[in-house]
Amino acid sequence: MYDFGNSAFATTILAVIFNHYFATVVAGGERGVELFGFRLHGASFFTFSVSLSMLISAILSPFLGAVADASASKKRFLMAFCFTAIVFTGLLYFVQEGNYWRGAIFFIIANIGFAGGNVYYNAFLPEISNDQNIGRISGLGWALGYIGGGALLAINLMMLKYPGVLGFQEGSFSVQGCFLSVSLWWFVFSLPTFFLLKERAQKIPLAPGRSYFREGYIRLRHTLGRIKSFRELTKFLFAYLIYNEGIETVIVMASIFGAQVIGMETGEIILFFLMVQGIAFFGSLAFGFLADAIGNKRTVMISLVIWSLIVVWAFRLGVIWDPKTEYWILGVLTGIVLGGSQAASRSLQGIFTPDANSAEFFGFFAVSGKFASVFGPLIYGILIAITGSVQSGILSVLFFFIAGGILLWTVDEKKGMEEKQSPVI
Repeated sequence: MYDFGNSAFATTILAVIFNHYFATVVAGGERGVELFGFRLHGASFFTFSVSLSMLISAILSPFLGAVADASASKKRFLMAFCFTAIVFTGLLYFVQEGNYWRGAIFFIIANIGFAGGNVYYNAFLPEISNDQNIGRISGLGWALGYIGGGALLAINLMMLKYPGVLGFQEGSFSVQGCFLSVSLWWFVFSLPTFFLLKERAQKIPLAPGRSYFREGYIRLRHTLGRIKSFRELTKFLFAYLIYNEGIETVIVMASIFGAQVIGMETGEIILFFLMVQGIAFFGSLAFGFLADAIGNKRTVMISLVIWSLIVVWAFRLGVIWDPKTEYWILGVLTGIVLGGSQAASRSLQGIFTPDANSAEFFGFFAVSGKFASVFGPLIYGILIAITGSVQSGILSVLFFFIAGGILLWTVDEKKGMEEKQSPVI
């Protein structure tokens, strides 16, 4: 249910409406904004905001994850980050054309809350699963997330284009109303997690005069000193850092690409992502079962081959049919692998992670994910700033999929599960 609730942020804010609204309206689109004496394309300003928020989250995640493990407080940390994100997502309601600094600050704080909360949410996965069903449970979470994110996105479409369906007059809702709906949706559907989910971990006893923050620092330093004991996990995290650069960049830039390269209107973009969300539901479930059947590593490798095909086709859009038709076909392929690749990656992390250190190790997983959200959009944004074209940098994403896949190929899944039996405490 937490996935069901917070995925509204991933869709409406990160992937479909706010990113497009911020890049083209708030930050001026091709006209751009002045930043330190340079004029930046609106899309570049948005990608730089994403990168900064992810950098901050990446720095905080391992340390706070270690604190959460030591104090058995993953749930409390999840609540703190979740409600921070909910408040600042609601504040996006007050972002108008030209308010790019206000919008960037509110978005950065909201995105830190969203990303930081996912560290503790993901860290519950080893507690509620075993090595035989972790792929299915992770896939089910992603699948429910796509249903939740898609459901609110459909409501947002009705708010903007067909308010009569909801019983309101034409023009009753602005695009800012969609941002407020995300905040309310996330709050309501996060409540079952906070009321019903039990944390099974136990606090570790503290030495006299030592706080849990001090204990978290000591545990993190100890883990870094013994990281060589988890060689397969380390290789996987570097591989995930690289190939997730591509995935995160596609997610952040897809609606901007659709608007500026294909010429899609807001309503059409929302329908496009509703299709992707619906297909991603089944893709997540299918890849979850596939991961349990043939292994998480092989499943991720299959997804990376499909991702590479998507990127090459996007660069040569219009080679068979008209560009818009082909973009819809790419949406189908994206839906198939979108949740599946991330669910299988989360499962692979889970089977490599000692139960006693789940939040700390998922903090490192988050670092890989967050740095992916730093460098991928940052590189794409720089290319847009240099060339002035959203399509020109698409092949940079291909490098991430290929390089990440090559490194992932060297990971020994069986050996990584054996290394898990030597927990860091």
